[in-house]
Parts: sequence; structure tokens; C-alpha cells
Amino acid sequence: MSTLAAYFPITDPTLIFFVVLLIILFAPIIMGKLRIPHIIGMVLAGVLMGHYGLDILERDDSFELFGRVGLYYIMFLAGLEMDVEGVKKNAKDYIVFGLLTCFVPLGLTYLMASFLLHYTPAASFLLGCIMASNTLIAYPIIGRYGLQRHHSVMLSVGSSMISLFMALVMIAALAAVYGKDGLSGTWFWPLFVGKLALYIVAMLWMIPRLTRYFLRRYSDSVMQFIFVLAVMFLNAALTDFIGLEGIFGAFFSGLILNRYIPHVSPLMNRIEFIGNALFIPYFLIGVGMLINVRTLAQGPYVLWVMLMIAFFGTFGKAVAAYLSSLLFRLPKADGHMMFGLTSAHAAGAIAMVMVGMRLEMAPGVFLVNDDMLNGVVLMILVTCVVSTLMTEHASQKIVISQRAHESHKSHESHGSTDRILISVKYPEIAPQLLSLALFVRNRQTDQLPIALNVVYDDEQANANRKQGLHLLEQLQKQASASEVRLMTQVRLASNIANGIKHAFRESACTEVIMGMHVHTNQNAKFWGDFIQSLYNGLNRQIMLVRFVQPLNTLRRIRVAVPSRAEFEPGFHRWLERLCRLAGELDCRIEFHGREESLTLIDEYINSRHHSVRAEFTRMEHWNELPQLAAHIADDQLFVVVTARKGTISYKNALDRLPDELQKYFSGKNLMIIFPDQYGHQKEDRMSFTEAQHHEENSIYDTIQRWIHRPKNP
Repeated sequence: MSTLAAYFPITDPTLIFFVVLLIILFAPIIMGKLRIPHIIGMVLAGVLMGHYGLDILERDDSFELFGRVGLYYIMFLAGLEMDVEGVKKNAKDYIVFGLLTCFVPLGLTYLMASFLLHYTPAASFLLGCIMASNTLIAYPIIGRYGLQRHHSVMLSVGSSMISLFMALVMIAALAAVYGKDGLSGTWFWPLFVGKLALYIVAMLWMIPRLTRYFLRRYSDSVMQFIFVLAVMFLNAALTDFIGLEGIFGAFFSGLILNRYIPHVSPLMNRIEFIGNALFIPYFLIGVGMLINVRTLAQGPYVLWVMLMIAFFGTFGKAVAAYLSSLLFRLPKADGHMMFGLTSAHAAGAIAMVMVGMRLEMAPGVFLVNDDMLNGVVLMILVTCVVSTLMTEHASQKIVISQRAHESHKSHESHGSTDRILISVKYPEIAPQLLSLALFVRNRQTDQLPIALNVVYDDEQANANRKQGLHLLEQLQKQASASEVRLMTQVRLASNIANGIKHAFRESACTEVIMGMHVHTNQNAKFWGDFIQSLYNGLNRQIMLVRFVQPLNTLRRIRVAVPSRAEFEPGFHRWLERLCRLAGELDCRIEFHGREESLTLIDEYINSRHHSVRAEFTRMEHWNELPQLAAHIADDQLFVVVTARKGTISYKNALDRLPDELQKYFSGKNLMIIFPDQYGHQKEDRMSFTEAQHHEENSIYDTIQRWIHRPKNP
């Protein structure tokens, strides 16, 4: 046994990493059998394996590095998944809860430390600041239940940042007062406020511009991921320089990048995967290795200190959470969630205690003694367990409540049968078409999107079919990166439009997304060779798109709505799709149309998508369409809702649409929507009075161009 003990603790970096991976692998399995949240398992495994447990692993520099990255990751993900528009609309609630969850535990802990533990005012204030802050250690549980944008979760995240910011500022001020340099206390506030203001203004100005520039020019997934991490660490380093902890900078960078990383994008999936698979578990294990349970054997006083700190600090967080839930009239489960997320303390508490250990009150007398240090370390274990159990319980209650509510909520008949057909041909635009489909699809349905490549049945069919299979394989990889299963199909057809229509009906699809024709000469038809035949022969929704820059860099969507569009069967379908797109991209959407149409659109958005930032501008006549061209910037998407001939919203002015789009909107991000027109009627219907095909240009247009054709000198 003594021979075996000589090999411990493990100091070889390779073996340390191997053991950590085993912990990450088996801790969830064991905790799942015991019905204990996985996060507690990670922390307890760190306690068991660390120096104060069985002393199997040495806490080397990798735990410091990966642990810090994991903590940054938690805060960064919280910022990325915040509903920024919801924060703006409920700013008062965030401030109220943030102040309560900061000052209630601070006040209770200060009084307890002063009167029960008999600490000095400075030591009591330091302990109060520690309990005023919190770490979102249970946040990974939220991601597992898909509650990142639940109101109580966002309230908890926002208030945590407010309380953390105030606690860090108070700790920095305390360090300045008792610092060795006497001038540091005098000049602290002017220097701190100046550095903080400069940092915020510089980051808000620089990062969005740099992000748009980078994402427009580089589509490589690895490069985008490295860029995002670089932004996160830059902000963390700058806030460390200011005097705040790097976790504040990581959260702030997540807020800035929020609108550039859609939640269903492959980039977001990679960020979450790397963090949840490695960095966050490494951080949790490292926190457990800091906890010294052996101090309980030193006597009852250490246990008394730990119980007092944990009880009064946690009680203060509970008072703030449940009082805020009563003030905001939230359900009981939301109060549990707010308490669970804001009650945990982790490595940040250790860092604050270390600050106090460096402050010398008198020669040889420091602000923090060993009993306080041991009490704070043991408090971390208690609060992590309480926070994790409460968050798990609240998440289950909220999910059950949501499902019960959804089962009684009426949905539109088409909402449960959504199936999107993505017609792809050109490799340069196919990834954008798939991204659009993932953004606008109904994630509540189990209908999988279908990517279709139609190949002419000619002598080059085999070669073109191989190219189509390769393209669809790339799209499957892109969809898999977003955890979406994509069905694919290569179809041989003598007529492209008929091939798309037959695949559409065979797969029971509800709408088509396809790219605009890539012109090879200047005189080509605007609709290309088959699109006109497709929208005349298919009465379901068709979204024809052209993107000149990545979707996630768009800042505004402008929609031209024809008069009487609200009377069409497909009115709510295209409106729902555009609202989902605006929500995923977190950009503004502006509708141009008549008053009666805009009123119904406003009512729909307020009832179903209240977080979408919608604006409305009256456009009395379709002739005003060319005037919009002057206001369409390069980072905006122009959407035209058109109509087929013979329908309610059709007007003669739509005949000029191809020429106007080609003349005024060339080089712009463009989407043309042909809405559902005849509901679910048979689309093969044809009569002598209503043919399925309409020519793009009439004979009269041809004669007129021939008459006005300039003569050669």
C-alpha cells in the first residue's frame, strides 16, 4: 500500500487530464443513478480527488487555466443567451432585483459578522460583499432544460451581474482604502469611473464593427470560433486591468456579441459544446479541490462560522428572490428559480477572501484570519449544493407548467405540419438557404427540413448528380452542427420546376425556400428559366432569396406589404416566418404598407412575438416602392411580399416588380415571398379560363421595347 501511495498525488499533466476526463465521463452517470444533479457530482469529485480529500490529483496550473476559462464560459454563455430587448423592456425589474439580491444578504451578513462572530467592521463588510455576489454555477442546468430565455432566468442573470458589479466595486474600494499607497484611496473613484467608462464606450464601438467585418469575410467555422474566444478573453483581461474581475468582462462580451450569434446557428452550438464538455466541468472540479473538509475536525468554531455565513447569506438571497417574485407577480416556481440561480458562491468568493488576506490592518494583523477563510471555503460547498438542487427543482416545475399551458393553447392549423423544402443548386448560396430555413422553422414540430437538388435528365446527369450529392452532404454537416437532422434528396427531371413540385407534394411540404437565379448574361430573365413556372404552378408559399452578406450580420429587415395582403390565406404564415427571423437575428423589422394591413400586423406581433422590435411606416401606393431603395443599406434585408395573378392582393403594379428590383435593388439583400394563395386546394387544377402558366413579359412589352430601342449611329 505504501508503494502504491508513492504514485499519488498524480503530477504528470497527461495523467491529470486523463483522470479529469474520467470524472467528467462517469460523474453524470453515477449522479444520475443517485438522482443527484450532475453539477454536485463534479464538485464532490473535486473534493474527493483533491489535496484535502484522497489526495489523488495535484491542483496544477491546468486547473487554474481551465477553471478560469470555465468560469468565463458560464458568464459568456449567460450574456449570449440573454434577450437584450426583454432586458430593455423590463429594466426596472432587473434593477430592483439586483439591488435586493445585493444589499439584503450584505446587510444580514454584516450584522451577523459584527454581533455574532465579533468581526471588525472592515472584516464584516468584506464578508458581506462576498455574500452579496454570486456565481451562476447552476446555469448549465438551465441549458439542459432549454430555459435560457425564461423571464425568471434572465432576471436572475441580470441581477447577478448587477450584484457582482457592485460587490466588486466595493471590494476594490476597500482594498484602495487599506492599501499601502495612501493616495490610492483618494484617487480611486475618479480613476475607476474613468477607466470603466472608457472601456464600455470603446468596446461598444469597436467590437460590433470588428465582428461584422470578420463574419462577412470569413466563413470558416474554426476561425469564427477563435475570434469569439479572443473577444471574450480581451474583455476579461481589460476588466481585470480596470479593477473588476474578468467574469464581468466575459458577460459583457456575451451581451455585445448576442445579436451576431443566433441561437440555432452552428457557431452557437460549437461554443456551448466546448464549454459544457470540457471547460465548465474543469471549473467545477477545480472548485471542489479548493474545499477543505478537514477543517471541520479543528473544532466546533469553524463549523459555527461556516453555518452562520452560509445561513445568513443564503437566507438573504432567498428573501431577495421571493420578495422580488411577489413584487413582479411571478409564479412560485419562478421564485424558486431566482433563488436557486442567485444563491451559489464559487471561486469568486475565494478570490475576494484572498484580497482581504493581503490587506494589513496593523503590523502583522490582516483583515482575514484562517477561521474566516475556512468558513468561506466550506460555505462554497453548502451553497453549491443548495443552488443546484433548487435550480433543478424549479426547472422541472417550469417545464411541466409550460407543457401543460401549451397543451391547452390553440395553435394555427398549419403550425404543427410545417415542413420546409430547400431547393439548392449553387454551392455559394446553399449554406445561407439552410441557415434561413433553420431560423424560420417551427422548432416545436418534429417535421424535418428537406434539402432538394434537382438535376436535368440529360447526358451530364451522372456528373451533375454527383455534384448534387456532394453539396447535400455539406449541408447535412452544417445542419448537424446545429443539432438538426436534415433529409436530402437528389432528383432527376426533364423540367426543374416539375421536379420541385413533385418532390414538394410527395414529401407533404408546406413551403419552399430557394435562391435567386444566378445570371450568366445581362439579358437573362429576372425569374430565370423555371421560377415563373414554379410559382404559377405551386400555390403554396415560396421564399426566393438573395444574400450578399451573412445573415447574422443583418441589422434591419424592411418589408413591403401590398394592400389587401391580410385577406390572403398565407398572410399569417409569411408574417410568422419573418417574426422568427427577426427574433433569431435580434434585429429590427420595419413594415411598409397601408394602415389597415399594418394594424393587423402590429396586433399579431404584440400577441405572439412581443420581443420582436417592429416598426411601421405607411406606404399608400405600390408606386412608392422604388423610393425605398435609397434607404436600404448594405446590412439590411429587403423583403417584398408579392402575389400571383388573379388573387386578392394582386395589382398591375406587380408586373413592374422584376424591372424595379433589377434597377433599384441590385446588389442588395433581397427576399421575395409568394404567399399561400388557395389554402389546401389541389394544385393541379387548370381550366380554359385560368392557365397554370403566365409569361413574364407580354407581347406588348416586347413590341414597346422594340419601338423604343435606340438606333445604332
